[in-house]
Amino acid sequence: MPPVGEAARAAAKIMFEVYRDGGDDRRYRVVYFTEVDDHNRDHELNRCLAGESFLSGYLTESSRKEARAIIGGALKRLNDGEELTSAGLEAELTPHMA
Repeated sequence: MPPVGEAARAAAKIMFEVYRDGGDDRRYRVVYFTEVDDHNRDHELNRCLAGESFLSGYLTESSRKEARAIIGGALKRLNDGEELTSAGLEAELTPHMA
């Protein structure tokens, strides 16, 4: 069993993956794994696994709103055709990553 402080830190992280959909539309999407419900977890995981990984990691719970706004903006830019690298997005997210 992990020490209490370690468990609290683990619980304060949000696991995410930005990916390109493997279906016909090939749009970029994000899934926040630690926030999906049990009833749609398998669907979200399968959809993500069928796609092409772009960036994954953990966000701090304390700055999740800011991080989600950055990811949302990046998805819009990517889906509008802007060239953005995973390293570029990671650099934008660095202050919010766990």
